[in-house]
Amino acid sequence: MAGALLRPLSGIPAARTERGKDGMIVLDYRDSRPLYEQVAERLRELMFKGALPQDAQLPSVRSLATELSINPNTIQRAYTELERQGYIYSIKGKGSFVADNSRMKAGILQEWKGHFNSAVEEGIKVGVTAGEMKEMIDTACRNHAMERGESND
Repeated sequence: MAGALLRPLSGIPAARTERGKDGMIVLDYRDSRPLYEQVAERLRELMFKGALPQDAQLPSVRSLATELSINPNTIQRAYTELERQGYIYSIKGKGSFVADNSRMKAGILQEWKGHFNSAVEEGIKVGVTAGEMKEMIDTACRNHAMERGESND
């Protein structure tokens, strides 16, 4: 991914450190989204994948900013946003920790299923067959896995 900055995230199990795998923060400077949104999104993904389990301590703002070579204010803004959304909690003098996101994850999954079902319904209306839909899903999954440097399991 040209224009991307890949760094291992210390404090997270680094059993898999290949490009885009668990334990990696991927920043794409060509992405139109602000860096704090990219950091927050990647941390959410790591939480959902289990690389950052409930109550795991996140790296300090300063250490993560140093590892990613970005301003500490960017990391602080990402952490503030994650806390506002309920993904993490902070303990004064101790740091930031992963919150229990099981209900939030279930809600997000339910919302995604609704969008998916709507897309399937629209496809049926315009004559897309089940086989064509499956191929589209497989292709999309492969493309996204390649973009992230992951294997498509």
